[in-house]
Amino acid sequence: MSILLRRVEVDGRGVDVRIAGSRIEAIGPHLDALGSEVVDGRGGALIPGLADHHLHLFAMAADLRSVRCSPAAVGGLAGLAAALSAAPADEHGWVRGVGYHEDVAGLLDAPTLDRIHRDRPVRIQHASGAVWFLNSAAIRATGLAAAHHPGVERDATGRPTGRVWRGDDLLHSLLPAGDPPSLREVSRRLARFGIVAVTDATPRLDQQRVDLFRTALASGELAQHVTLLGAPLGVDLQEPLLAAGPWKIVLADSELPGIDDLVAEIREAHSSLRPVAAHCVTSASLFLFLAALDEAGTLPGDRIEHAAVVPAPAIGMLAERGLRVVTQPGFLPDRGDRFAAGTPLAEHGDLYRCRSLLDRGIPVAMSSDAPYGPLDPWQVIAAAADRLIPGGHTLGASEALTPARVLESYLTPTYDPGGPPRRLSAGGPADLVLLHQPLGEALREPSCEQVNMVFVRGLPAT
Repeated sequence: MSILLRRVEVDGRGVDVRIAGSRIEAIGPHLDALGSEVVDGRGGALIPGLADHHLHLFAMAADLRSVRCSPAAVGGLAGLAAALSAAPADEHGWVRGVGYHEDVAGLLDAPTLDRIHRDRPVRIQHASGAVWFLNSAAIRATGLAAAHHPGVERDATGRPTGRVWRGDDLLHSLLPAGDPPSLREVSRRLARFGIVAVTDATPRLDQQRVDLFRTALASGELAQHVTLLGAPLGVDLQEPLLAAGPWKIVLADSELPGIDDLVAEIREAHSSLRPVAAHCVTSASLFLFLAALDEAGTLPGDRIEHAAVVPAPAIGMLAERGLRVVTQPGFLPDRGDRFAAGTPLAEHGDLYRCRSLLDRGIPVAMSSDAPYGPLDPWQVIAAAADRLIPGGHTLGASEALTPARVLESYLTPTYDPGGPPRRLSAGGPADLVLLHQPLGEALREPSCEQVNMVFVRGLPAT
């Protein structure tokens, strides 16, 4: 397939761009159509496709089939009860809720859920993704009372409370087997935002789940290029559309590992020539990881996921160790008021740092953490630029970046997040985003409404 994009802006110049197959064939003024389908860009910017450097694809697909349980969606406990009652069950009779926050009715447990929805098994995920809440029917269906599992909270009598911390893998193994959710609608949503490549940050994938990604890509259900942080160690995964990234290590503050175990895991990943990507959302987990790296050694590409809290002394430590950061300032407009309320005023500048890291030469890449954070990269660009939280207040104004600088981080490849942004060139991949306006105008008020067309491997994405 050959396409000629007429009158587009590339790096500030008005040019034509001809696409042949999956590559850019030519860039220049007044190109011959040569039988190509002609698209008039009307002066809009043509930029490389965006990369989201941290999200969870199958969780996003499951999220689309789930009940919204956020404070905005349900209000209080009565609203949650009504939402659960109205929700259709899946093929096994389960009800799945997402986005819950304790502002609705505190930390849920089985007795509370039984009072509002007893008859069907219910599982509800906290907005952070850190904990699941189960009612008694769900506890019985999974057999959690009969065997002890890590992360299953129990009361003084030894019975499960209904709270399962970091329990994605456990629940996946105990829930009734069913067809995996389709990624087709997820892929469409990504394309509508201009996202052509993603890094899936789901940890510790087994071969069966890796094959699910492979199948989705081969069938065309998923159009984006995919890098997996959870790909098994020792597996050579460098396919045209699927690659292994750094090894994901979750440092959950509910159950931090001992430093010896953490050092051993880092060394195992490094011995497989895999950098590590450490989930760190508090200063405790961050400093533990830094201490473990000092003993295990570093590898180019080692990085911090989230970096939600970075105390000032840690900035130099990150720089000295050659680390990079993949962060999510999109959480600021989404729930920054909660972060501010739970953090001393003097430490507000430590939250979701950007500029201070870049000023020390630390590569920084933006991402969504979808479905736990807002997917829209244009919303993230605006959030990193204005740092507004609900209520209209600014959080960490000194950490703000220009929209152009934030966009550049989305243009960095998944194998080098925060590195040099990709540029368009003849012979390069035709993974492209055409905007309605020139880039400078589009970035004055970043919005996904600016996205006109998206091309993945030379084909229009829908």
